[in-house]
Amino acid sequence: MTNLDDMQVYRKLDPEGMLEQLHGFSRQCRTAWREANDFKLPKSYARLDKVVILGMGGSAVGGDLVRGLAISIAKPVIIVSHEYDLPHFVDERTLVIASSYSGNTEEILSAFSQALKKDCKKLAITIGGKLKLLAEEAKIPVFTIGHHSSPRAALGYSFMPLLAMLQNLGLIQDQSASVEAMIQGLEAQVEELHETVPTTSNPAKQLAQTLYGKIAVIYGAGVLSEAARRWKTQINENSKAWAFYEVFPELNHNAVVGYGAPAELASKIYVVMLRCPSLHHRILLRYDITSELMKQNAISHQIIDAGGKDALSQMMRMVFYGDWVSYYLSMLYQTDPTPVKSIDYLKNRLQKG
Repeated sequence: MTNLDDMQVYRKLDPEGMLEQLHGFSRQCRTAWREANDFKLPKSYARLDKVVILGMGGSAVGGDLVRGLAISIAKPVIIVSHEYDLPHFVDERTLVIASSYSGNTEEILSAFSQALKKDCKKLAITIGGKLKLLAEEAKIPVFTIGHHSSPRAALGYSFMPLLAMLQNLGLIQDQSASVEAMIQGLEAQVEELHETVPTTSNPAKQLAQTLYGKIAVIYGAGVLSEAARRWKTQINENSKAWAFYEVFPELNHNAVVGYGAPAELASKIYVVMLRCPSLHHRILLRYDITSELMKQNAISHQIIDAGGKDALSQMMRMVFYGDWVSYYLSMLYQTDPTPVKSIDYLKNRLQKG
């Protein structure tokens, strides 16, 4: 197995610098938060009762996280749409936010073009591309991302601006104190998970070694539901490996029944359950009972508890932990974490289609 304590491994397998993106994530979040708070939206945008965030892949993660966080604190309905078509309920009291890092995501361009024909409020978040051109031609506000990386490594810019803008529009309560606490927590986390921290003391390296050669199944609940999705997609894209995710309590009404067959698959599955103390007490009980069921079926698993004093910190610290795990897993599979050749192939075929 690859020696994760050998610094040459990272220089050899990560030529495009995904590791540097991990090092700078807390700074990215701080910068994106500041820039988004300086970004002014028209006053008319405050009279809203619905927010629709258009996004795919790495550009949609921020919307998914905001929706998951806002369930308990937001006044408007927040929907994340991963479709070609705009939801039919969009009206004059809806803010449609098109989030596409490249600005060329075809599903987002399709839905945003439909939004341009509707009497709704509109906003684009992008680095450029066709989306920026469409928005500027229609005199729609554009929050331009200045950070250059793969979309999934620009999570600070797909998440923090949404949080800041919803706050500044009065749609969620002031998050300033929570954001500062979250960023400080991420800074401390880098010191714990940094590549120079030896495997014997580095939980992310240890978990990556555990997941090596296994199919990762990630369980989450409440505010950690979208963190579980992020773990799944990061293992897919960074590690180039199979991964799936499930959410409590729904998984207790179906997934647990499937633990028994095929029996030979149990040795190839590893379940990671993401947990935090703010979850409903009955959900916390479900973690324990589900663990009992997995033990009965010889399914290897572990529970990871999120640090942080509030939901925002717990969610983002768990997201960041998963990013490190997927990165170390990519090193174990001896694969460059940045390229996504299968997605590139698919996009090229669609262009020819």
